[in-house]
Amino acid sequence: MRKIAATTLAVLVPLGGAGTASAAAEPASDRSKVVIVGHRGAAGHRPEHTQGSYEMAVAMGADWIEPDLVPTKDHVLVVRHENEISGTTDVSLRPEFAARRTTKVVDGRNVTGWFTEDFTLAELKTLRAVERLPAIRQRNTVYNGHYQVLTFEEVLGLAKRLSRQYGRQVGVFPETKHPTYFRSIGLPLEEPLIRTVKQNGLDRPNGPVVVQSFEPSSLKRVAKELRVPLWQALGTTGQPYDLKAAGDPTTYADMMKPEGLARIAEYAQWIGPDKSSAIPVNPDGSSGTPTTLVSDAHRAGLKIGVYTFRSENQYLPLQLRRGQAPSDHGDALSEYRMHLDLGVDAFVTDYPDAAALARAERGKPGKPGKHVQPQQFDNGLPEEGQE
Repeated sequence: MRKIAATTLAVLVPLGGAGTASAAAEPASDRSKVVIVGHRGAAGHRPEHTQGSYEMAVAMGADWIEPDLVPTKDHVLVVRHENEISGTTDVSLRPEFAARRTTKVVDGRNVTGWFTEDFTLAELKTLRAVERLPAIRQRNTVYNGHYQVLTFEEVLGLAKRLSRQYGRQVGVFPETKHPTYFRSIGLPLEEPLIRTVKQNGLDRPNGPVVVQSFEPSSLKRVAKELRVPLWQALGTTGQPYDLKAAGDPTTYADMMKPEGLARIAEYAQWIGPDKSSAIPVNPDGSSGTPTTLVSDAHRAGLKIGVYTFRSENQYLPLQLRRGQAPSDHGDALSEYRMHLDLGVDAFVTDYPDAAALARAERGKPGKPGKHVQPQQFDNGLPEEGQE
């Protein structure tokens, strides 16, 4: 059994089979310590997984930045939401790569497009990032073409620079994406991740790296070689793909029951469920009665970080929507407050500025919070020669 003292870093976990009978809020604590995870950076303000997105996230108050890890053909870990990159880069506009469009089976699903594992790092570096949700975040499209695809090594270096710049430790929260699939094609994620963390002197339980995955076997492989905290991410439906591939019937709902949480606590320090696992959504779209997941996790000795907070109406419960369009921004601060009052330990958010404001409002019980000053923000664009 592997135990590590809890640190100030957070991890993602989706919803599961937590009880739904009136879950009372936990006693007020120092909520100024709630961790803010910049989901792919500040994805609400800049195209995700880019230098500009990560820089803006930290400027806005994020404690950790999240890179999703996928491999290149030459087995270098790069940062993209998925290995299929037609929605996050300009690859579909590059005639020299047109012939590489293909269909693959990833985690049991047919996926068509262009895949990182079919490109060398040098080839990926010729591409530029684009906004993944242009219909919802049209203003982010102005930054299309400004940023290169980053490597995991480059994100660690960026976090070190930002830590010096802001005088505080910036955590890095890598996720192993589709680890069973990549191991099956000879490009495992865990070995290069472990090697990179060790080479950067970051293999310590109280350091700035927390590793997350939806697949327990991936985390257990990491646990054999690294001392960093681990975060078991949880989906809202179905089960981890590694368990499915092994014929294990355990679902995410099972993992969120008290006995499932106890098993997670044997190898991880965090769970990361979808926010609807803590506060369900009613059929009409409004917020339902909170579950017992937060208190159940704490009783199991786990910290809990919920994902993904976004400010647009289409991602908010009905009673918090404002305006007419799905892309209009609603009362996002109230959603953070609801989860703060439940006692969550971390937010995973596309809008670190909103999360920082909500956290500052609560602060220590009876004391005002410290607000982030606007003059800390910059335009998020790369300096010349640093794309």
